[in-house]
Amino acid sequence: MRKPNYRFERAERDRLKQARKVEKAKRQQERTLDQKSEDVGQSDASAVSDNVE
Repeated sequence: MRKPNYRFERAERDRLKQARKVEKAKRQQERTLDQKSEDVGQSDASAVSDNVE
């Protein structure tokens, strides 16, 4: 049976938790940028269609 190394195991869990948080934040930031670019694209398209009339 191996000797428990609680400090190491906790550090590993914390490292993995931090990596997941960073990845989630990156995905959320990309999603908001995509939504903002779509909103800008739609408002530009509507502005162009308003000018055509």
